[in-house]
Amino acid sequence: MLAESTCDWWSLAGVDALVGEQPAGWLVLPPANDAAAAKPKQAAIAEPEQPPLPAALQRQEAPKAPEPKAPAVFPDDWNDFQHWLATSDDVPGSQWDARRVLPTGQTEAPLMLLTAWPEIDDQRDGNLFSGSAGQLLDAMLQAIGLARGDCYVASLAVTRPAGGRCDGEEAAELERLLWHHLRLAKPGRLLLIGGDIVRMAAQTTLPDARGKLLNINQDGGKVEAVAVAHPAMLLARPAQKAAAWDSLKLFNRGR
Repeated sequence: MLAESTCDWWSLAGVDALVGEQPAGWLVLPPANDAAAAKPKQAAIAEPEQPPLPAALQRQEAPKAPEPKAPAVFPDDWNDFQHWLATSDDVPGSQWDARRVLPTGQTEAPLMLLTAWPEIDDQRDGNLFSGSAGQLLDAMLQAIGLARGDCYVASLAVTRPAGGRCDGEEAAELERLLWHHLRLAKPGRLLLIGGDIVRMAAQTTLPDARGKLLNINQDGGKVEAVAVAHPAMLLARPAQKAAAWDSLKLFNRGR
């Protein structure tokens, strides 16, 4: 009875042979058992064309990487160099602001005052060491028997970087400009003003330079230099004036 029941079940299921004459694809799905499947497929109805996306939402091509800029060529003539500082777009440190603060004075001055870049007040007024900081600097020069008009006054960069800092390729180009500027200026002595220019020109820190006569190598010779904090810093921190005087008084030796 069990065998007959099993055979009857398989017969009702449509299985009437264990092995057929033709192979069967057991994994092939049979066609849908509805009238729609028997009808031939009709051509798809074209959907209306969508309007283009706004430009801001469209896929943008990746911007091409800018080609590396070649190192600037520095003029070798003094007058050409001064004009280049005032007008050329290739001047390192001119890209940070449209207002340039240019050097004043002449080559072979007895003393060159050099800072890294203008202060905010300097760019506003168009002159280095302006305002109260400039008045303090004039008093410092007077203490060693000089006036600002006797000096060549310059900043390494003619504009101020954002935050008063720069690094990388910009710093490397400024370092090249530093030595070229000194070679053309030919100062008798050099007063480095501010920690940034001290690091670049003397490879030391401002505290370590206190009271020391620094020898800056220039074209096989040496330029005597001392380092002081920027007058604006001395106004904000009067306790540092003693360190500035320790360095400045070295210029009075032998006078």
